[in-house]
Amino acid sequence: MKAIFVLFDSLNRKSLGCYGGSAVKTPHFDRLAARAVCFDNHYVGSLPCMPARRDMHTGRLSFLHRAWGPLEPFDNSFAEILHKNGVYSHLVSDHYHYWEDGGATYHNRYDTFEFVRGQERDPWKAMVEPPWQRFREQYHAVQFSEQRRHKFAQYMINREFIRDYADFPSVKCFDAGFEFLDCNRNARDWLLHVETFDPHEPFFAPDRFRADYPTAYRGPVLDWPPYARVTEAPDECEELRANYCATVALCDHELGRLMDYMDTHAMWEDTALIVTTDHGFLLGEHDWWAKILMPCYNEVAHIPLLMHHPALGHLAGSRCNALTQTIDIATTLLDLYGQPPPPENQGISLLDTVQGKAAPREALIYGVFGSAVNITDGRYTYFRYPRDLKGPDLYQYTLMPTHMRERFSVAELADATLAPPMPFTKGVPLLKVPATPKSPVFFGHGPGGQQDTSTVMYDLAGDPAQLQPVKDVAVEGRLAAEMMRLMRANDAPVESFKRLGLA
Repeated sequence: MKAIFVLFDSLNRKSLGCYGGSAVKTPHFDRLAARAVCFDNHYVGSLPCMPARRDMHTGRLSFLHRAWGPLEPFDNSFAEILHKNGVYSHLVSDHYHYWEDGGATYHNRYDTFEFVRGQERDPWKAMVEPPWQRFREQYHAVQFSEQRRHKFAQYMINREFIRDYADFPSVKCFDAGFEFLDCNRNARDWLLHVETFDPHEPFFAPDRFRADYPTAYRGPVLDWPPYARVTEAPDECEELRANYCATVALCDHELGRLMDYMDTHAMWEDTALIVTTDHGFLLGEHDWWAKILMPCYNEVAHIPLLMHHPALGHLAGSRCNALTQTIDIATTLLDLYGQPPPPENQGISLLDTVQGKAAPREALIYGVFGSAVNITDGRYTYFRYPRDLKGPDLYQYTLMPTHMRERFSVAELADATLAPPMPFTKGVPLLKVPATPKSPVFFGHGPGGQQDTSTVMYDLAGDPAQLQPVKDVAVEGRLAAEMMRLMRANDAPVESFKRLGLA
């Protein structure tokens, strides 16, 4: 078996034509949908980036136990399992979070990996004395900083070295993927994982992709929306959205190059292709930019997934309405090669789902560590927040005490205790670290913190945009009971039920 797994970051479902989008030209996503199964009810699990990837590697949710962090010593990784069973895996990525403290154990699970530099604040190019005055004039004031190690400062420096189409990291990712295929496409039993940071912010694409999305904005570079409420002028909002559209168009073009390659080399007959994302992104909907700080609206939580399999040609162009989730990725990648999932895995193989061999989910839960636990049954979404978001009864359970870019501080660890093993830790005890303001990147306690933190329910049948909360005691009670069942199935810490006011 041969397979290609393409993972984009922050790819909005409704930006794609195959999901009803019209703002962006996506002929190649639409072309793939015509020869693949298109999943209409695919959802996130743990958020944001690295928690989502931990879900994808392990086939189980992590947000109830841990914020952003590495794979744990007791975690299962699909790449490691494939290696042990004779399947070669190769990762190509420009997702620089893999090379930070909080992502340090992911790429090493593959047999080989290639890192493409230059995205966002990747500490790539060195300028001891940057041209600050030129940068000040070139970039909008809201995304300018002279501070060393600040994300804006490093981004401005990196952009000095990304000028032509061939310089863009996402383009280089696909180029590296073609290099792997040129060398290995006729070999047996391999998995190629191509992952690009685009269309994650900042929204930077070659000029020719931006040409299709003109705006009235005439100011300096503005391509990095804040994680905040929308306060920008209308023309600035238009500019930010246009830059996102251009970046999605670049992603579509790169997917098209891959599909052309598969056409040229007749790979559709013996190679599976799975394309998805980790989460979406708010572009002004609900008066918000970005993700994490606000409720997990469907713009973030309801994500695209397309799958081609050589043996499922009769399903080409079909739609699957079953509830699926990011934890299903690991299970599916193992199933492609006839490998059973480990007992800790809670995903469902997408191959079984589309062939009607798996019992359909009645509901699924998703969320951000320390924030609401969210649930959907496909008809309703229900966001249940803690009564006191900054209150007690919240702990990180880990043996890898790192945040996104730094290790847990001595002050944080001073309050840690040793907790007994959980059912999924293979007999290994855990550090139990209180999540408090000492945790610098804990999103619930960061600057501004979580907002709009009211428990709320939406009926997607009549209100797909989630604009009008509904009250229905019976439905809410049913969803709360199902939430508790799924939390128990995920071995949620006992204190998390108390924190959410669940019996």
